[in-house]
Amino acid sequence: MTEKLDGFAQRLKELRKQKNLSQTDLGQLAGLHYTHIGRFERGTSRPSGDTLKRLADALGVTSDYLLDGAADEAAKARFEDRELLKQFQEVEQLPDDDKNVIKKLLDAFLTKKHLQALAR
Repeated sequence: MTEKLDGFAQRLKELRKQKNLSQTDLGQLAGLHYTHIGRFERGTSRPSGDTLKRLADALGVTSDYLLDGAADEAAKARFEDRELLKQFQEVEQLPDDDKNVIKKLLDAFLTKKHLQALAR
């Protein structure tokens, strides 16, 4: 359990820093005092289930990702369309040249949609 908590503490701190949030900022987003964030990041305290959920929501990830660090959980937290997520996971397995073609196709499609929206 200590290993899980240490991983949680590290992920919490890394995610907070990736989002350029101070402990105070994250505390405000999650409805917690910054001292609690510090304790969680040092691994000296464990969040309750409700607190874990609020932290995950504030950071845009799942509670499972914060606790276990499953890489696909971070992606799932941002994808509502599971079919699209599955397709992107399959694309990740392709050679770099094929990935670049798909990126260019997506970029062209999104650019077209943006232009159409501007034309309205």
